[in-house]
Amino acid sequence: VIIMEKAFKYRMYPNREQRILLAKTFGCTRFVYNHYLAKRKDAYEKDGITLNYSACAKDLVSLKKEYEWLKEVDSVALQSSVKNLDTAYINFFKKKGGIS
Repeated sequence: VIIMEKAFKYRMYPNREQRILLAKTFGCTRFVYNHYLAKRKDAYEKDGITLNYSACAKDLVSLKKEYEWLKEVDSVALQSSVKNLDTAYINFFKKKGGIS
């Protein structure tokens, strides 16, 4: 029996408007990730508490009110960056605790 697999390679060329939107999205997600990273570190250093995904996701609404330009990009991308931060925290502390 011979098994054959096919693969396709695609390359996309976004137009000017799409490139601008992609750049805004990457910038906003980076900002949100770094904002909540600093907030989590601050909360732990000052109060000894750990902020989880739920707390950060709820706070994202007020962050979008404070920084109007965050509304220009897809909200799912912003929520994903908060989720990615939470996953990074979980993975970091699993390895630090010796759990693999």
